[in-house]
Amino acid sequence: MRKRDHNVFTNAASLLICGLLAGVVVAAAAFPAVAMTGLAAKAGSETFGALPKELTVARAPQITYLLASDGKTPLATMYDENRKDVKLKDISPYMVKAIIAAEDHDFYKHNGVDLNGVARAFVNNQSAGSSRQGASTLTMQYVRLAISYSAVHPADVVAATEDTSTRKLREMSLALQVDKELSKDEILERYLNIAAFGNGAYGVYAASQVYFGKPPSKLDIQQSAMLAGMVKAPTAFDPTTKAGYPEAVGRRDYVIQNMVQTKAITQAEADAAKKIKLKVNDKRTPNGCVQTNTNSWGFFCDFFYRWWLQQETFGGTSYDRERRLKSGGYTIVTSMDVQAQKAADKAVRNKLGESSKAARMVAVVEPGTGRVRAVAVNRKFKIDDPKNPQNKLSSDPRKAKKKIRGNYPNTVNPLVTGGPGISGYQAGSTFKIFTLVAALEKGYPLSYSINAPQQFKSDYPVEFNSPAACPGTNKYCPTNANPAMAGPHNMWSGFGFSVNTFFIDLQQRVGAENVVKAAQKLGITFRSSSDAQLAANPHQWGAFSLGVSQTTPLELANAYATLGADGKYCEPIPVQEIRGPDGDKLDIANPRCEQRISTEVARAAVDAARCPVGDRSTTSKCGTATAGNVRGIVKAPVAGKSGTTDGDKTSALVAMTKQYAVAGIMADPDWAQTTQKMLHNETPQGINPAVYETLRDAMKGKERKNFTPPDGKIVMGDQRSIPGVKCESVDTAKSRIKGAGFEAVVSSNRVPSECPAGTAAGTSPDGRTIKGGVVLIEVSSGQGAPKPGDSTGPGGPANPPGNGNGRPGRPRG
Repeated sequence: MRKRDHNVFTNAASLLICGLLAGVVVAAAAFPAVAMTGLAAKAGSETFGALPKELTVARAPQITYLLASDGKTPLATMYDENRKDVKLKDISPYMVKAIIAAEDHDFYKHNGVDLNGVARAFVNNQSAGSSRQGASTLTMQYVRLAISYSAVHPADVVAATEDTSTRKLREMSLALQVDKELSKDEILERYLNIAAFGNGAYGVYAASQVYFGKPPSKLDIQQSAMLAGMVKAPTAFDPTTKAGYPEAVGRRDYVIQNMVQTKAITQAEADAAKKIKLKVNDKRTPNGCVQTNTNSWGFFCDFFYRWWLQQETFGGTSYDRERRLKSGGYTIVTSMDVQAQKAADKAVRNKLGESSKAARMVAVVEPGTGRVRAVAVNRKFKIDDPKNPQNKLSSDPRKAKKKIRGNYPNTVNPLVTGGPGISGYQAGSTFKIFTLVAALEKGYPLSYSINAPQQFKSDYPVEFNSPAACPGTNKYCPTNANPAMAGPHNMWSGFGFSVNTFFIDLQQRVGAENVVKAAQKLGITFRSSSDAQLAANPHQWGAFSLGVSQTTPLELANAYATLGADGKYCEPIPVQEIRGPDGDKLDIANPRCEQRISTEVARAAVDAARCPVGDRSTTSKCGTATAGNVRGIVKAPVAGKSGTTDGDKTSALVAMTKQYAVAGIMADPDWAQTTQKMLHNETPQGINPAVYETLRDAMKGKERKNFTPPDGKIVMGDQRSIPGVKCESVDTAKSRIKGAGFEAVVSSNRVPSECPAGTAAGTSPDGRTIKGGVVLIEVSSGQGAPKPGDSTGPGGPANPPGNGNGRPGRPRG
């Protein structure tokens, strides 16, 4: 702070005189009859020796601004007090002159305490019928406000504002000290930034925004005068109310005329300013996630808010962290990508309104950083008014009977990101990626093949004779959604065709505990207590690969994003940059990443994940795709997986490029056992369009980057030659194939061949395959050589059987 020279004797004399007069002035205001007694002077003189010598100034609460990832688009504002400190150079000179004219004509002449003003107040307060007059200078007013904001106890705030001679003396003493330590411009700057202007506006920056929608540098004479006139009584002079408007105009004109007296403006300028009709906004600055710049962005804002409350950097408790957020004056560039967010908002609402029981939920995550680029659901981010509710009764019949309302169309629940009361939804076959990752980590290559029957009898226990058990047993017996899925499959075709029996068999070979561990490494957290118990003892979790665990779209998107980033897991974060009120950048906004899956395994998993969405690399050996239209719609290299649960109670799709991982889940958040079918591609109301339309529009204008294909043994493994068994008996063929280290499976179908009927016509695959892999023995029908194109080749048939309308049947999951 810049110090100014003062004569120590002048200061001491001023303080002594003030000490004697302060009690007189205060007493005269409250008790005119006894003002001239010795009581007032005694109050001042006794307090003189105990006056504070230094003012402790805490930073006044500042508004926090949230911006989109472009650093420009406003997202939300959060505050306890709507205030943003500005430099004096960024405040209109008219505003500076107006506050002096309104509150302290002699501001530049006195040394913090105006002795003439003190005496004048005393004389005035002795006059019968006169209004009470104080003697506070702008410096003293600043001291009073600074003490209030620096108080650590409510009693200190009361002491800072009570009408006593002790308080007056303290203000005078500190005002003299402040005037000595600070320049007049510094005092003005601090005062204009701390004063209250009504309607939730603190400081001149907020006031100019609230009332005039402009920065303080643009304020004209009459606007400056109105604001300066408000600090005396913000409620009485509130121009946004019917009663306050004429009072505000009168007070404005009074200040304008005072500006003439202080020679700030001419009389002609004053006359012209008074003629201007006062026009003000009648809208407070939005506060919090329920008042985001765009309503649908509230869900992203809420994710940010919950994230902030978990960061110990901002305080030891959630209360402390919330206070820091709402008073710290941060400028936060969030990770929300406006293009991706608008794409997601449009896609989740397309053909499915906010009042639908089905919630279509989408999250977008950037691989390699964990930055959450969009959060969207077909709901309105709003607290439903209990006095005038808009929400329908819950879709859960039990809750509906109790008149409990659901979360549609209005909700502030974290449906997409998870939180209290929201443990997630079953994501179906999207979880098969975790089994695939676990198998790759255990050394099983992509070409590893398994003969997947229509029904697989596992070793996993379930309730005896339950629907999930093999008849008359307590063994888990999953089936495929489509009979055409049965047969030999490798990881490409098994994942692309979503073959349940392939993946439960693979899970059993790899070990359920390793599959669960792979899911955890990719970020699956098992929020529900039942899932957490099973995850702790996964040996009995037979159906895990089929997505019976609960997750959220955000968690699922980030799991796939980890693979898209070559195995680098990044914590999902909603921020890109955080700067404090002084412009300092905080490291807490940096990505928090670690390598959790090897690069080779991640690339191999992505290679298989290209199959379900209609894409492939030079190494892929894909078969049928469950969501094969995604590649053509997005028009970029893409990977992902669809998923459906029993009874279509939920549906899911993940689709990702190198830049964005998009996960969508469709469910009824009110009733997990809904009877409503959640759709995929059958209609525009399904989950698939919401996901691929989001990804398509988010990718507009973006570079098309290819995934790096895997190489080495993780692709083909340890390849061995398959014995030639053509025209040999089936038993001989099986013996020779087993002897060579393969698993021999006899086909139930007959194929045309030159070999005698009932003998081996050949194998699928033929030539070479992985050690220990499945070799299918094809049996001859004895009807001559097959025609070109008749062979199904490795990996099973290219398409499932027709469904009667000229299109192949859609595989489940």
